[in-house]
Amino acid sequence: MSVKWPQVRLGEVLLHRKEFVTIDDLQSYRRPRVQLHAQGIVLRDKLSGAMIKTKKQQVCRAGEFLVAEIDAKVGGFGIVPPELDGAIVSNHYFLFVLNQKCVDRNFLGWFVKTPAFRGQVEAQGSTNYAAIRPDDVLDYEIPLPPLAEQRRIVTRIEELAAKAAEARSLRQQATEEINALCRSIITNDRTVRATPMRELVRLRTPDVTARVDEVYQFAGVYSFGRGVFRAQAKSGMDFAYPKLTRLKAGNFVYPKLMAWEGALGVVPPQCDGCVVSTEFPVFEVIEEKVFPEVLDTYFRTPAVWPAISGSSTGTNVRRRRLNPEGFLNYRMPLPSRTTQALLRQVRAEAAKLTDLQAETAAELDALLPTILDRAFRGNL
Repeated sequence: MSVKWPQVRLGEVLLHRKEFVTIDDLQSYRRPRVQLHAQGIVLRDKLSGAMIKTKKQQVCRAGEFLVAEIDAKVGGFGIVPPELDGAIVSNHYFLFVLNQKCVDRNFLGWFVKTPAFRGQVEAQGSTNYAAIRPDDVLDYEIPLPPLAEQRRIVTRIEELAAKAAEARSLRQQATEEINALCRSIITNDRTVRATPMRELVRLRTPDVTARVDEVYQFAGVYSFGRGVFRAQAKSGMDFAYPKLTRLKAGNFVYPKLMAWEGALGVVPPQCDGCVVSTEFPVFEVIEEKVFPEVLDTYFRTPAVWPAISGSSTGTNVRRRRLNPEGFLNYRMPLPSRTTQALLRQVRAEAAKLTDLQAETAAELDALLPTILDRAFRGNL
């Protein structure tokens, strides 16, 4: 049953603190980053005073409510954590001291993550960031039960949030274990034969000429072995490369500039029909020789990337390019057909688990907002 708590202005429990210090060039200072979408406050960087141009800065105190003037409408606010006590922020941030006799800092910290609070911020004034001023913040409202009840609610929220985090951790652990199993299938095959990639794949020719009046769905490749994904749609008018390649599920693709950093992989079904520029060599896999799942597993393995780096051109590590010729000359340890078939079977079973995990991921993502909604309606 819902409990009706009084709604009070934040101005009744918060005090805007506006105090500035002068930066000393000989000292070092921590600067926080206020993450968007109410995801909290983390360390941005640590700089010497000589590197900080604006010499008048505010000093944060642990437990204060920090609001980013520019990003408040997109969730740029949160409670200053203990590890950022003494960090500095410019006058484009607002700091508020909590009256701890009235409001628990963790209670406020959870409340500002709710749609109810964010809706108040987004509705304030115009879309111009300057509409968010300290007085606006003090006018937002919060349900305010007694302190003891606030702390009980915080404890309950944190218990449930911890269980959700544990579920996410177990899901990630299962994924990592499956990936390790797939890699071990290849590495434990004693019959592997070093085979040039040119015997296993064929370089595809770009087959699309971009038209200025059309929109194309692009694909990208994550670094660090995270595979191929659907990227943003772009108009042909906005893209610098007139020649594109339309991907087919099972193709192998990588960005020339980032392949050495693990940005290689096989095109998944959800990226079938997407396009990439000529900066992304695309290869048809010769399945009579190798299954796409084998290439995907092998080239998304961290131990392989240093060898890829050695095949890249360029002396600056950030400008190395893996051109098609270097990739085709690369020799990979090709496992037997029996081992390949086993890997394909394991990957198929793993895909079922991945689909199930995607469903549970959506449920977990919806869990915390539901918990918070119930908590601040007095139903938790």
